[in-house]
Amino acid sequence: MRGTTVPPGTPCLPPHNGEPPIHRLEVPDAMPFSMGTFDSIGPLSHAPFPHRHTFHEIVYVTRGTGTHVVDLARWELRPPHLCVIVPGQVHHWENVQDLDGIVTLFTDDFLVDHPADRDLLHRLSERPWLSLDHKAHQRMERLVTELHDEFRDGTESVLRALLHVIISRAARLTEVAGPSPSRANAVAQRFTQLTARTDLWTVRDYADQIGVTPGYLTDVVKHATGRTPSHLIREARIREAKRLLIRSDLTVRQISHRVGFADSAYFCRFFRRETGDSPGDFREKHHDWPHQSIVSEQPAP
Repeated sequence: MRGTTVPPGTPCLPPHNGEPPIHRLEVPDAMPFSMGTFDSIGPLSHAPFPHRHTFHEIVYVTRGTGTHVVDLARWELRPPHLCVIVPGQVHHWENVQDLDGIVTLFTDDFLVDHPADRDLLHRLSERPWLSLDHKAHQRMERLVTELHDEFRDGTESVLRALLHVIISRAARLTEVAGPSPSRANAVAQRFTQLTARTDLWTVRDYADQIGVTPGYLTDVVKHATGRTPSHLIREARIREAKRLLIRSDLTVRQISHRVGFADSAYFCRFFRRETGDSPGDFREKHHDWPHQSIVSEQPAP
């Protein structure tokens, strides 16, 4: 990508109309990748003034105190941390002392072998600071060290492969820590919208429709509502069954199929468990006319 890398010593792009300055990746050759310690990268690796990048940055902090501000969100240093900053994000460091760790810098062009990693990086940037437990820290430290060694003495293809592993492992850490707030809210809202449909009756149905895993959907919906998708789907099925019992002349068997039950007897047990009434009793309580189909098809309790 033109303009994202420059020779060492090239000045930063000047601010424009009051916007923060833009830093481009300084590399001595054509490979759009660099990494090193905070000291070896230099003062700009922990710049105290707001700025943006034309490149991705993965920061692995192993020691230090202070604050990192990313898009106005303040993150206190309590290492070990893994941080992801993507092109365009505004960030800076405040009151940093004894900072240590490894900084990895690369452009979109370096992800040519694994283009899907761009989406993972943007997802990670929504929750830019990850605190690592002892096991996660050990695993990530080994990977980052291996990447650093390869950068000094190895080949570009191996660098790309190792970077892909680090990005993938970091994405797993976000699943453990919980979904990012913005994406989680969007998924939870989409789930709520879909509950109005009458052709989705399992968590997997909803997850497939939204494009997430059932486990991820369960996490975000529970976080947003305090209840599981399964619970909310049961409520949606009961609401639809009640509506059909009151507002239609459909038989119990027909209604059971409408709300996703192949077995009408199982539907009757489900309805009684959720409401305390059989479908027939519920219809009689809320209807002014009898339904012979209910009498003929209602299983004995």
